[in-house]
Amino acid sequence: MRHYLSLTSALVAAALLPAGGAMAQGLGGQPGGSGYGQGAPGQGASGQGDAAGGQSGDGVERIETKRARKLEITPYIELNQIVTAELSPGSEVLTYTQAAVGLDAAIAGRRTGASASLRYARQIGWGDAGDGDIISGIARGYAEVTPGVTLEAGALATRGAFEGRGPITTGADSTVYSLYAGPSVQTRAGDLDIAARYRIGYTGIDNGTPYVAGTDIDVFDESVSQAADAQVGVKPGVVAPVGLGVAGSFYQEDIANLDQRVRDMQARAMVTVPVNRTTQVVAAIGYEDVEISSREVLFDGEGNPLIDDDGRFVTDKSSPRLMAYDISGVLWDVAVMWRPSRRTSLSAHVGRRYGSFTFGGTLAYAPDDRKQLSLVVYDTLSGFGGQVNRALGNLPTDFEAVRDPVTGDLRGCVSSLQGSNCLSGVLGSVRSAAFRARGGALTYSMQMGRLDAGLGIGYDRRRFFGAEGSILAAYDGVVDENYWLSAYLSGQLGPRAGWSTNGYANWISSSDTLLGDIAGYGVSAAYYQLLTSRLRGTIAISLDGAEYKDASIDDIWTASALAGLRYSF
Repeated sequence: MRHYLSLTSALVAAALLPAGGAMAQGLGGQPGGSGYGQGAPGQGASGQGDAAGGQSGDGVERIETKRARKLEITPYIELNQIVTAELSPGSEVLTYTQAAVGLDAAIAGRRTGASASLRYARQIGWGDAGDGDIISGIARGYAEVTPGVTLEAGALATRGAFEGRGPITTGADSTVYSLYAGPSVQTRAGDLDIAARYRIGYTGIDNGTPYVAGTDIDVFDESVSQAADAQVGVKPGVVAPVGLGVAGSFYQEDIANLDQRVRDMQARAMVTVPVNRTTQVVAAIGYEDVEISSREVLFDGEGNPLIDDDGRFVTDKSSPRLMAYDISGVLWDVAVMWRPSRRTSLSAHVGRRYGSFTFGGTLAYAPDDRKQLSLVVYDTLSGFGGQVNRALGNLPTDFEAVRDPVTGDLRGCVSSLQGSNCLSGVLGSVRSAAFRARGGALTYSMQMGRLDAGLGIGYDRRRFFGAEGSILAAYDGVVDENYWLSAYLSGQLGPRAGWSTNGYANWISSSDTLLGDIAGYGVSAAYYQLLTSRLRGTIAISLDGAEYKDASIDDIWTASALAGLRYSF
């Protein structure tokens, strides 16, 4: 029984980008915590984004260009007319009038940085078309409150439609909400470098339609995740030719479904060996204790599992915890870090983690101030909520949202020349069960003259865990795989007009035989013209589809068109 966010609905961006750095890096590197990125706790006195060649608060290496100080806040209102035609399997045509309000903002200063795109739309259906509300938004920012102390936060709201055994149904839209926040500290005590970080996050899914009996029920509800990292050490050459350090981390995610809990604790000692001016090798050895547990479902008098009004299992709070995953023992890691220039950074590591072999790394390359290449390879353990929080924390703080020109939903990568700028791999599968995720993502963005372009490709593999003898045992060992692609291209046609295009593709498969493989595709294009200095007219078209390997399920294809006006204040 599998659930996916609809590929014909808004996909937020194009890549799962959780932590990928070397777990064994020394101070100022990545200690490998299990929380919002396995990164260095803290950004240093310079904050998070001003200096080129910086490192984000989540630990993902970035090559960031210097930015001029700015404060841009643009509220707007829209009035649009939308027509949607079903091409397959039916031929229904629906018409909507959409009224929307939104806000785009960007802040960049010496000690602050943030970007946000928020939008609320009310759709009024004509004839058989239903009314509805659409909330979408993405934001991330930081503020250095005092030298060495930084506060960071991010939030996401995106629309999707759950699908299980059958085709996507009209009006099945739901919204995923996610947010996180926390402080980072980086300081010195004599020769010791000290860094620490704490993050707390929440992710939830608001169902758009009531539960229908007989449909799948392993759908994520909500979770709260917490992560803490701490690290103390000395740099090479201070007390010895090599750097020495100790570090520890704690991660816990509490998932509402069946009271699941993911807990990951580790401690390690590290040695940093400088090879030359641009390269160093870091080795670490330590101990880890990782557990995934849950409670049993509540049964009725006839032995049937109880299901609540939202279609999820009812938890038996009195039942003992059932262990689905329990690993403890020695962990080790060897990492190589290479930074030949302010525009290139590479980190790669191999080791033992979660009781087995692991590898990962990051690459950031900026040939000039208008191009950016980013690669991440990851291996993480969490639930759906923790994975979304982690990916959100890896976004840059200087970006512009890429939206579907017809629906206004978030779609494609955010437009940015700073590092890891995509998200959509995290939304490929929304089971409630915790999982181990392995994969990679490659993104490239550029600005050339009047053109703005971006491309993201990636792969995400999730192996799920369920306690033996529990209701979740049916999902233990199930593997979901998601290959994805997302791209956008936009440009200006003089000072008062412009155009934009974007597209995506997802190929999702599962070892769960109850539902066959599915592929989702979408393309859109828009043209806009300034009618006055604040009033803009837009026309747009889009095509979306979902193709099923199971011949008994009809493929779905829809085409949409929009004509509308936006007034910016």
